[in-house]
Amino acid sequence: MPTRILPAVGDADAVRSVTTLLSQLPDAEPVAPVVDSTQLIDTLARLAAESVDELPEVVVVHERIGPVPALELIREVALRFPAVGVVLVTSDTSPGLFQAAMDSGARGLVALPLSYEELATRVQAVAQWSVGVRRHLGHGGDVFTGVGGTVVTVSGAKGGVGATLTAIQLALASQASGRSTVLVDMDLQTGDVASYLDVQFRRSVADLAGITDISPRVLADAVFRHDTGVALLLAPGEGERGEEVTDRATRQIVSALRSRYETVVIDCGAQLSGAGAAAVEMADTALLVTTPDVVAVRGAKRTVRMWDRLQIRKAEETTVVVNRHTRGTEIQPSLIRRITGTPVAATAVPANFKELQGVVDAGRVHELDGRSAVKQALWGLAGELGLAKAPAGDRRSGRARGDRGSVTFRRRRDG
Repeated sequence: MPTRILPAVGDADAVRSVTTLLSQLPDAEPVAPVVDSTQLIDTLARLAAESVDELPEVVVVHERIGPVPALELIREVALRFPAVGVVLVTSDTSPGLFQAAMDSGARGLVALPLSYEELATRVQAVAQWSVGVRRHLGHGGDVFTGVGGTVVTVSGAKGGVGATLTAIQLALASQASGRSTVLVDMDLQTGDVASYLDVQFRRSVADLAGITDISPRVLADAVFRHDTGVALLLAPGEGERGEEVTDRATRQIVSALRSRYETVVIDCGAQLSGAGAAAVEMADTALLVTTPDVVAVRGAKRTVRMWDRLQIRKAEETTVVVNRHTRGTEIQPSLIRRITGTPVAATAVPANFKELQGVVDAGRVHELDGRSAVKQALWGLAGELGLAKAPAGDRRSGRARGDRGSVTFRRRRDG
């Protein structure tokens, strides 16, 4: 059986060099190369959704792959697709780099400039390892082999537009539908998830930032189990500790959560940090919450453009959620869609703060009445996103009736 090899190489010259040598290897079947980290993860996720047997035995990662650094990318591949062996191609063959690559989950390292003999030896050894792992998985092994849970980030166009409430209700709807769900407060300096849910906690996301190997036990120690069943990973009580959560730490944390929960909802707040940017970049679904007023919509447009400039997220891969919607306002979802250049969720959340005031002041938003139009809309949004079954009542509320320009949500990834 030929060995399927997937090159992940961003540099055009390196692509030609790597693919030429790979095609010369005995019993090798190189597939079309991917040019960046996002395309690699998307490709593997799509193949894994069909079957673990559809995955390539070997992935060859070039040191200049981006935008996620090579070692962090290897770590994510090793965690999410443990039946795939990764070979790192690098010009740095120092013991330190070798150790770092092995710690990240690489199964081999090949030095630049490439040597046919060295490449053939490494690929063959890694392919044999991969076949052995799959044989084990085929006999009831308990290694996680799926695509991983669905990651949804919720960001605010500006402060006060309702991103945290949206994130909480999406998590509650997902959990109520029988999906294991974790809610992460990545608004590291001003996070309010704990206040909204009236919980006291000792551990936070900052406690995971310095850990390179997040085991299930370590993760369980940091997560707070709420009465509703939703797992909570909260922002640090001391805002200055938010600086400890780097983009690299965030990728490791999100990957670990994704492997343990079916739904991962992340409240990213309204200010972009390295941690928030990494979360949005990794998300299957990135929501941007706005209210139908000039200042908030301008903020949404500014955020979408910034994400695009920083190569965090393209406009067409971001979905805007309209909160506090009224039929009489001049700014309707169709206009917001044209201004931001993004899809807009078909479910708009109505303006009705009176329904929310009591539970918000009490810090018990999880006890919001099921007859609330706001709750029905937010749970309907969860259904629209595929996170939950929408409650029967949402058929009569939550949708921006009369606004034929609103766009149905489109998933970013096939997997």
